[in-house]
Amino acid sequence: MTSVAARIKDLFGPEIAGPGFAFLAVMLFFGIASPQFLSAATFGSVAFQLPELGLLTLAMLLPVLTGGLNLAITFTANIAGLTVAWVLQANGGVDAGLASFALGCILAIAVGATTGVVMGLVIAYTRAHPILVSLSMMIFVRGLGEFLTRGGDVSGFPAFLQPIGHGSILGIPIPLLIFIACVLIWHVLLTRMKLGFNTYMIGSNIEAARYSGVNTRKVIVLVYTLSGAMCSVAGIIMLARFNSVRVGHGESYLLITVLACFLGGVNPFGGFGRVIPVFVALVVLQLLSSGLNLMGANQHLATAVWGILLIAVMILRWLAAQLMIFNRRKG
Repeated sequence: MTSVAARIKDLFGPEIAGPGFAFLAVMLFFGIASPQFLSAATFGSVAFQLPELGLLTLAMLLPVLTGGLNLAITFTANIAGLTVAWVLQANGGVDAGLASFALGCILAIAVGATTGVVMGLVIAYTRAHPILVSLSMMIFVRGLGEFLTRGGDVSGFPAFLQPIGHGSILGIPIPLLIFIACVLIWHVLLTRMKLGFNTYMIGSNIEAARYSGVNTRKVIVLVYTLSGAMCSVAGIIMLARFNSVRVGHGESYLLITVLACFLGGVNPFGGFGRVIPVFVALVVLQLLSSGLNLMGANQHLATAVWGILLIAVMILRWLAAQLMIFNRRKG
């Protein structure tokens, strides 16, 4: 029993408490408020809507763990999607083959990784603040995409892309399977690999990590490179989901990814946080949105509730920290 409990603690960590409680609260409230909430249709809708936001949240997670931020995630995803679209259109559009799609995906991931490399190099070697660097990259990528597309959509893709965005395997949406695979990769990276350990060290204290022999510049570049590559995966999924690509697709996801990280127990200053609690937090946010929709609430209200939820999380964290300090002094 002790071994099983230790493994569960190792997998989820204490960070699961917040999103776990939020999950139970949302399920209980909307389950009572709306009879349709606890239905296959609701969970099917969540399963299809979750992956694109989830992949972008994974892209945000690594920089946040180092004490940084990647504000360019949505536009990096869109420029990667545009890369796939241009390759397909150059090879026949709707008549393009699987080889063209594979080439487009490889180039898209290379484009996303390149944006990450540039940000990582600038942050690591100039020590410029990640917010300023990623904001500059966001403006550049957005402007470049709007220049190349003239602000319009790019569409007209082969029929075989439709199952990637809307198909299922054994009743599980293909985008969700891709997202779960990426969650597992991130979990292994952060808990079983040297890069993950060094990422936490940098987020906790970059100077201490440097004096401990960690090549902090290399780690930061790798972190932002992986973040950019994950953005590309999100961009490919968005292309298949919407059957079109536009520079502004998913622009509203940016701040929600930050909310999902914080709700999932990630320290905003870096150094602490796990992937699985963030996954649970994403499910909570999607269930909250679906519940409000079932109750006839406007989608803008869901966005407002997400903002209030972030404020509530910060207040609860402060109260928990104060309680811990009080207990230590009392003890």
